[in-house]
Amino acid sequence: MEKLAIDGGKPVRSKPLPPPFRGSMLIGEEEIDSISKVLAAQSPFRYYGPDMQYAVKALEDMIARDLNIPYVLGVSSCTAGLIVAMKALGIGYGDKVIVPANTFIATAGAVVSSNAVPVYVDMDETLNLNPDDLERVYDDEVKAIIVVHINGSPCDMDKIMAFAKKRNIYVIEDVAQSQGCTYKGRICGTIGDIGVFSFQMNKMLTAGEGGAVITSNPDLFERAVRYHDQGMFRDKERFQIEPQYIMSGQNYRMSELTGAVMIEQWKKLNTVIGTMRKHHRKIRSFIAAEMPNVKFRAAVDDDGDTGCVLGIVHSTLERAQEYAAAMKAENVSTHAMYDGIPCYMIPCFFEQRTAEKDNFPYNYPFKNPVVYTKDMCPKCDDLLGRITITLISPILSDEEADEIAIAAVKVLKALEAKQSAKAHG
Repeated sequence: MEKLAIDGGKPVRSKPLPPPFRGSMLIGEEEIDSISKVLAAQSPFRYYGPDMQYAVKALEDMIARDLNIPYVLGVSSCTAGLIVAMKALGIGYGDKVIVPANTFIATAGAVVSSNAVPVYVDMDETLNLNPDDLERVYDDEVKAIIVVHINGSPCDMDKIMAFAKKRNIYVIEDVAQSQGCTYKGRICGTIGDIGVFSFQMNKMLTAGEGGAVITSNPDLFERAVRYHDQGMFRDKERFQIEPQYIMSGQNYRMSELTGAVMIEQWKKLNTVIGTMRKHHRKIRSFIAAEMPNVKFRAAVDDDGDTGCVLGIVHSTLERAQEYAAAMKAENVSTHAMYDGIPCYMIPCFFEQRTAEKDNFPYNYPFKNPVVYTKDMCPKCDDLLGRITITLISPILSDEEADEIAIAAVKVLKALEAKQSAKAHG
């Protein structure tokens, strides 16, 4: 048995892996040239300027073409996109929105910023929401479900859409972490009523910040455009939509600088996902061959998974922590998602606190009061700390991917041997 680096042995790798970022690691001369054209034209605002380059419009058209969806709106962030989506759907004070227990703070935060209140559905071993738990959290004050495709793997959209249809509620797809993933051949983000993408630094493609809202519904699109642009709808002729709405809004516009970078990033999506999938499948196959009893993160559609994360389910929280520490010593960074803490346990949500008077919108007199308890999503509370993830970068070399697999097997075998020795005295 090879001695673990954490115990004084030689690490599998002599230095840490390359940064785990995806699209940002592929930024090159193309993005520099594209953004330079906008700057040289002195026209960084998307709707007017002395020499418009129309970068945001070009990006929206590219996304619409590649996703085969008629309406795409560039926005300033995915969080902005979620708010815009909810306002397009008419969600606000007095409404509840179902949110996964396992998600980034922005998902629930966007609900609160839309003046609604999040209610949390449990997760399963896919790390995604468990559709079989939706009935538990539903009541007639729920107006929508935000489906978050976590870390490159799709949710069970057939079950979710069937539930939403039965209850006549909306489905918003948050594809921030999973751009390019598919479910039974359908592109995630195009299945629900509205899809929202992120172009933040950690995402598949990036301009540092930015996002997009997509839909097939012209009414929802007009409302989304208006809410993101102070109530205005400047592209009536472009989309040939007869205006129907009068409403105030916010400023969640995408700049031409973001659009210019994203035009070139968008062209690289297939390269990013293709490389990650190749490495992910190779690493997983090696581990499975060496350690047949290892339990990997589950998936409802392996073919649709982007391969951006290697997830392993451990028997206990302590074992997961031992594994992560040992992998780090082998120079392969591994960790639990969100430190193993469900979203609803973040103090601002758990204690229902906001910047507003009387903790608006939590102060609404719901027929069924919203109460959060630590044990309300027991699977998430249990599983989140027991699943470790290793990020798969699109710039990994074949040798580095091999080293991730070798390190994982080395650590898993050593921990298994330690457990066996302890059990036998």
